[in-house]
Amino acid sequence: MHPHTDHPRYARFLAIFVCAGALAALLFPHHVIAAAAASRSSSDRAVLEAYEHHRYDEVARLLEHQTPEPGWSPRALKAGVSSYLKLGKPESALSTYKRMTASGSPDDNPLLREVAFALVTSFTRDPVEHLRIAAYTGLADIETPDIVALLDDGLLDSSLVVRARAGEGLSRIGSAGTAKNIRHTLQDTSLAVRIATLNAIGDSQNSALLKLVAPIAQSAEGPEQVFALAAMVKLGKVEVLDELLGLATLPDPDTRMAALGALGRLKRPATLKRLSQSVYDPDPAVRAFAAGALGEFGGPEVVPFLTHALGDDQPRVRSVAATSLGRLRLPQLRSHLWQAARDPVEFVRIGGVEGLLRLGDAEALLVATDLAKHPDPSVRSAMAHALGAAGHRKASPLLDQLLRDQQPQPRLAAARALGKLGGRDVVPILKKGLDDSDQAVRIAAASSLVQAVAAAKK
Repeated sequence: MHPHTDHPRYARFLAIFVCAGALAALLFPHHVIAAAAASRSSSDRAVLEAYEHHRYDEVARLLEHQTPEPGWSPRALKAGVSSYLKLGKPESALSTYKRMTASGSPDDNPLLREVAFALVTSFTRDPVEHLRIAAYTGLADIETPDIVALLDDGLLDSSLVVRARAGEGLSRIGSAGTAKNIRHTLQDTSLAVRIATLNAIGDSQNSALLKLVAPIAQSAEGPEQVFALAAMVKLGKVEVLDELLGLATLPDPDTRMAALGALGRLKRPATLKRLSQSVYDPDPAVRAFAAGALGEFGGPEVVPFLTHALGDDQPRVRSVAATSLGRLRLPQLRSHLWQAARDPVEFVRIGGVEGLLRLGDAEALLVATDLAKHPDPSVRSAMAHALGAAGHRKASPLLDQLLRDQQPQPRLAAARALGKLGGRDVVPILKKGLDDSDQAVRIAAASSLVQAVAAAKK
């Protein structure tokens, strides 16, 4: 006799259990379960048929007002996501996509990209300026040909920041030659917008646009003339390089800085002497620009000048020098970069960490982790930016932490940085960012998702 199974209380419990099972069988017989499954199948067929016949409103109505048991099939929900996208309802598309993958189904990356892209573009005409800025900043980061028309529209936006972001985006993808509004933007009231447009024209490699740039190079002064000349060099008029070199020696510091930045991006051997001399400029802002330009120029020949700048008495110069040294990706520079990573000024340490991570030095993540907890949100934001720029694969957990920061500024920087990092492992992190309480962060997370999904294909 078993001491537990023969106990009277156990016998009563067993009897109740058996009766309950029998009652369940009576209340939910097989034909009822089968009927529920048939109902779902019928509802699914209705959704799929409506979708196949392009009745997207009907698909949305069926999904919103019918609740088949035990739920919609993934195929029906996928049709719902696509229908909401066709109807211009990206938020509904996102919530339906979440339902589609809620049961542990793998992400449908092409569809996820469509949803994320639609979320970004839905804000390009938002009445709130900072949301339009966030949208165009995200579009400029995406760098694919399917955004040219949107960037072209942005050139006419009432916000000068949006217009500048649109010009930057066209520059990155080299499509200024196909933008209809590029001529109009060259007469923009904002210098920043005109400069962004000149950069876009230079990067387009479309020599037919020389006729637009040459008159500006002859008539303009200061930074605008600098970028017009730089665009001409990019478009094949290399004879104006000497004139550009001359502008790097003018008394006006803004013109010198603009010229140094342009010379660094041109990467012409004849410019190295002027760039290297400028790390000794009396103006610290100019020295910082020179350090950044040397990083753009690249090559081991710039090392002596950047290591000199690493000892500058101005933190800004040291920070830029550290970042530029990291961009060279030369292992022998590790000790110099650790010097920067131990600097008493936080932003210099950030530059050193970025450089070390570019070299693949995972130990620098310990310094990064410390800086990511700094009480100043601007330091945490700068750290997030540096992690994205460095592109170190092990940085994603730290960016995940920063994406959950209490302040929106670090979250925004982390969302953008994750897009620079790219790859499959950041997709789940960015999906959480789509639920952020701050709309600008959600836009940044969506644009980064577009980038991450594209990078995961490669």
